[in-house]
Order: sequence, then C-alpha cells, then structure tokens
Amino acid sequence: MTSNPARTRRPALARHLIRPRVALAAAACLLAVGAPTAYATLADDVSSGPVVAPGRGAPYIETRLFFGTERPDGGPAVTDEEFMDFVDQEVTPGFPDGLTVQQGRGQWRDANGVIETERSYELTLLYPVSAATAGHRKIEEIRVDYRKAFGQEAVARVDDRTRVDF
Repeated sequence: MTSNPARTRRPALARHLIRPRVALAAAACLLAVGAPTAYATLADDVSSGPVVAPGRGAPYIETRLFFGTERPDGGPAVTDEEFMDFVDQEVTPGFPDGLTVQQGRGQWRDANGVIETERSYELTLLYPVSAATAGHRKIEEIRVDYRKAFGQEAVARVDDRTRVDF
C-alpha cells in the first residue's frame, strides 16, 4: 500500500483553515446578535425601567430635580423653610396637581474640582407626555430660578418615561 502525499497534507491544511473560519463565524454571530441588543436600550421610545402592567396607566414623564443647599460663596446653607418657600412660590404654580420632595445627602465636584458633600432635596414631578413641551419649559425656569436665588452652580435633572395610574 502506498500513501498519497497530497491526501495526507490536505486534511492537515484544511484543519488549519477550518479553525480560524469557525472562530471568525462565531465572532460574527455574536456581533450580529449583540450589537442590535446593545443599541436597543438607547432608543428614545424605550422605557428606562421595568413596566409591570404595560397596558395600565397613561404615558407620563417623571422628572427628578436635585437641589444642593451649600452655597459656593460660603454663605449660609439653604434652610428647610427657604427651600419649601421656593417650592410653594416657584414650583407649585407650574405643577399644581402635585409633586414630591425628599431630603437627602448629595456629593459632587464643584467648578474648582473640590468634592462637596451637602444636604440636598430631590423634587419629583409627574406630568403627561402630552404636556411635555410646557413641562420642560417650566422645569428649566425652576432650575434657573433656584441657581439665581441661592447662588448654586447647578441643579441636576433626570427625565424618564413611565406609565402612571392614579
């Protein structure tokens, strides 16, 4: 029996070519499946949180504002009374259907690079998607007014789409 040298070499050569091809095909499959999934969460119309009963409630926007109380110029911190007066005079007229205020502790880096720790307030507003344009305008006015009134560098804002059922 004589062996054919071409036959012996072919399987070895084919083995070396198949492994990289299989690895390349597997990587392509992972990218094809993973890329759309990764970018799907960036879509504007996707809710950021879990929806327990998707058919329940009306589409709303939830906006949370974070107000610091320490003044960058070293002046006295914003008191509870001053903050609630601000809410009563500046926020409630624009959102008369209700809002939530919570106290907290915040930390952030100021314009000079110094880490600041301070007492803070979180204000939560819910408003229908249909009123989003007017709501956004009012919220920006609130942020500007607070910065001016209490010498703040910033008021943080977070917006999420949600469904609300009262």
